[in-house]
Amino acid sequence: FINQVVLIDYTIIILGGIEMESISLENKCLLTLDEAAIYTGLGKQKLRDLSNGETCGFVLWNGTKRMFKREKLKLYLESLFSI
Repeated sequence: FINQVVLIDYTIIILGGIEMESISLENKCLLTLDEAAIYTGLGKQKLRDLSNGETCGFVLWNGTKRMFKREKLKLYLESLFSI
């Protein structure tokens, strides 16, 4: 049983008594690897390969977790001819 309240690209989902929040990927500043794969349509391994370098400008490392800066990732991909 799921209850939803939608407020301008922001959803609160109550699932089994646990409240979970969901924000549209277009409105997020940082994306996880899974979210970046959904957002770009690229595979997770390809995103890992593109972002492994220390000088990668579209990744923010939180410990060992890579977070993708959505706008910078989008600009980077738009500048490429092929991957």
